[in-house]
Amino acid sequence: MNVNMTGIILAGGRNSRMGVNKAFLEIDGIRLIDKILAVYRQLFPEIIIVTNDPSSYTEFTDTIIVTDIYKGKGPLGGIYTGLFYSKNDYAFVSACDMPSLNRDFILYMIDHKGKYDIVVPELPAGYQALHAIYSRRCLPNIKKMILSDKLKIAGFFKDMRLYKITEDKIKPFNKDGRLFININTPEDFKNIQN
Repeated sequence: MNVNMTGIILAGGRNSRMGVNKAFLEIDGIRLIDKILAVYRQLFPEIIIVTNDPSSYTEFTDTIIVTDIYKGKGPLGGIYTGLFYSKNDYAFVSACDMPSLNRDFILYMIDHKGKYDIVVPELPAGYQALHAIYSRRCLPNIKKMILSDKLKIAGFFKDMRLYKITEDKIKPFNKDGRLFININTPEDFKNIQN
């Protein structure tokens, strides 16, 4: 079931809190990057990995490996780079440390993109900007933010056509509450394995 979209994996972080490349951490014997690619390969004809360490990802020959166009600009820079290289008008973006991606929820998000520029889950804690769909129409606004060193992802949302997926719509896909979990610290990693 391929959709006419690109899947972007942001794998560029400095991993300063974990001390190791999070993409290659194993949960139940499966590396995080492989878990994510297993979902992406079911959905996206084009997969882009944005990383500052391209040599670590050469085994993934069915993906396009790119490095940040604007160095040191965090996840916003990664989203810009992925969209810049994307052949499709829309891309689903996730971080490389999200072990609980749900194919059906991503399809639900895709169904709602319509004429919107961004489809993003919104929880009481805020937007899940690293589990969202972005249109290439976002590129000029993201570039403007990067050039003025304003790197909060949601900073450009107000200028775009935004579709928010509210918590009540997310719940059926998030029965165990782990859908948006990401692994930033050794403690996170320990908790996810319980």
